[in-house]
Amino acid sequence: MSDQYFMKRALYLARKGAGYVSPNPMVGAVIEKDGKIIAEGYHRRYGEAHAEANALAGLKQVPPGAKLYVTLEPCSHHGKTPPCLERVLAAKFSHVIIGMEDPNPLVSGKSIAALRRAGVEVTVGVMEGDCRALNESFLKYVTTGMPFITVKFAQTLDGRIATSTGHSQWISGERSRRFAHKLRSLHDAILAGAGTVLHDDPELTTRHVKGRNPLRVILDPKLEAPLTAKIFQNQDRAATLIVTGIRSFPDKCSQIRGLGVDVLQMDQEEDHLFDLQELFLRLGQRKISSVLVEGGSGVITSVLRADCADRVVAIVAPKIIGAGLDTVGELHITSMERAMGLRFKKVSRSGDDIILDGRITKPLS
Repeated sequence: MSDQYFMKRALYLARKGAGYVSPNPMVGAVIEKDGKIIAEGYHRRYGEAHAEANALAGLKQVPPGAKLYVTLEPCSHHGKTPPCLERVLAAKFSHVIIGMEDPNPLVSGKSIAALRRAGVEVTVGVMEGDCRALNESFLKYVTTGMPFITVKFAQTLDGRIATSTGHSQWISGERSRRFAHKLRSLHDAILAGAGTVLHDDPELTTRHVKGRNPLRVILDPKLEAPLTAKIFQNQDRAATLIVTGIRSFPDKCSQIRGLGVDVLQMDQEEDHLFDLQELFLRLGQRKISSVLVEGGSGVITSVLRADCADRVVAIVAPKIIGAGLDTVGELHITSMERAMGLRFKKVSRSGDDIILDGRITKPLS
């Protein structure tokens, strides 16, 4: 069996932690001896044991000549759990195969160097591209302090998210709506504007699939969302953060906080807009490593215009409605050379809809 074979298994295991381990990375580990997997594990949930520890827990003793395959360099620092490096060194593996070096400054090659000093053969970079793609949110967060931003929308074939009267339920099919809820469960936070709350009164929770509820972040510069809105209900099940102006109505701020809802007050720019780069940095400081932007059009446009987005997920329905609400508004692009570029990683069918999943390769300039 090749190194790729066992690393593929480790990657498969790592994905099981999606939606539960943030802000930690997803990591999978496989222990192999004589071409056979004798133990395996993955990081299941933030604050719990890491992949290497879970794999080692499946063995009373590591046999001589065993190899460890792990998708990310073992940690070498104390966090919620002890360093994995100590456990790996104590196991006396003959060979450790690592998918990629951990870019976290607290690790960043230190474990690799320690293993080699101990006489362990170390191979780094097996299926590195897949390992990096698996943890794209973590990689951005740990190196910049900013969350990975996904802009998601459902639109008609002619680029509308609502009719001229504002009607939008439902553009996409039921299968696509389940996909959208799964996407929510994989992000730490979901971002929408007060207009969406006023118009649709959404819950912004994960309901159609199994998974956690993200933090609901609502941009509400004038505190227009009514206290009866669904986003203010059941804070023990799905928490909400209201982002408003530094001088917003103090009485209503107090009322909102009285509901158990957090309020973040920020300086506002012209037209009551917030500095989104600053907002996302603030969210990163709250250990939010990924944000799903669901709109509406104003929020989507603002995030794109501020060059904050990393990923775009477009659900395109086979419908044409003519005049209506554009998905994306004015970006002040006057030539095709300045158009935002995308590289699509996946194009798939979802019932009658098409889902386009791409990464932004050329931001606005």
